[in-house]
Amino acid sequence: MSTTKIGVLVMSYGTPESMDQVEAYYTHIRRGHPPTPEQLQELTERYEAIVGGVFPLRANTDKQVAALQETLARMSAGSDQQFICYQGLKHARPFIEDGVEQMFRDGIHQAIGIVLAPHYSVMSIGGYIKRAEAKAAELGIKMSFVHSYHLHPKLIQAFANRVSAKLEQFKEAGAKRDQVKVLFSAHSLPERILQMGDPYQDQLLETAGAVAAEAGVKDWQFTWQSAGRTADPWLGPDILDTLRTLSQEQVEDILVAPIGFVSDHLEVLYDLDIEAKTIAKELDMRLERIDSLGNDPLYMETLGECVMKLAADWA
Repeated sequence: MSTTKIGVLVMSYGTPESMDQVEAYYTHIRRGHPPTPEQLQELTERYEAIVGGVFPLRANTDKQVAALQETLARMSAGSDQQFICYQGLKHARPFIEDGVEQMFRDGIHQAIGIVLAPHYSVMSIGGYIKRAEAKAAELGIKMSFVHSYHLHPKLIQAFANRVSAKLEQFKEAGAKRDQVKVLFSAHSLPERILQMGDPYQDQLLETAGAVAAEAGVKDWQFTWQSAGRTADPWLGPDILDTLRTLSQEQVEDILVAPIGFVSDHLEVLYDLDIEAKTIAKELDMRLERIDSLGNDPLYMETLGECVMKLAADWA
């Protein structure tokens, strides 16, 4: 039985590998425009606050790619398809184009792209796909893409498990489970996506509703975080404003479920664990966060099943 090799381009936003790469990383995000000294100092201080000179963030993605490779090998055992994972980052090496180039060098002619983010937006996932498509076309690689997987049952179960686990911790600490306000959050995007008919907001609300139902949560709402600092208005309300509003409503216990993220990085470790927790403490509220998915087996199976579903069309 001959084996067909299928490349799997696992894409994500990317993060610096060390503190001395922060400026180059920030410059790439800003499309080649270097940050001002003040902007660079602020971002550097945020990274220093969460990594303390060590830089484990890249390892998170490396582990996810390795775990997906193992999952696909297990799921495809005995078939005539062999899946080989490659990494492609939006703002750091190996860039998306580097991953596609490596596939070509390895003799891959068919590939599937998937992003480590469940929800589609033309401004996020759409950008990843556009870059990968262009490079694949240049090199003659036939490539298909998973656009979103926001309602995959195993993804919903993985998030619900984490929500339930943290609610139990609140209960053990003396809080009533049904009095803990659950805030689902995701990275904000410019408001103009709504006029474009972009599905990002709707998909996030669908995920939040499904996770809440699975975890038996009735008291929840959606909020946004990590908005960019541009002249354009961004989707809101921001989580810091939401916390202030909830404080006025006498809410004391908050569980944040950042369902727009699947790994620990700046937006989770700083924006939530430091910034949001600081505000909550000032407001005399208890704020906890669910654990990130990381390489959770249910999440890896979500990705694996999405990849294999596309590959089945070629079989």
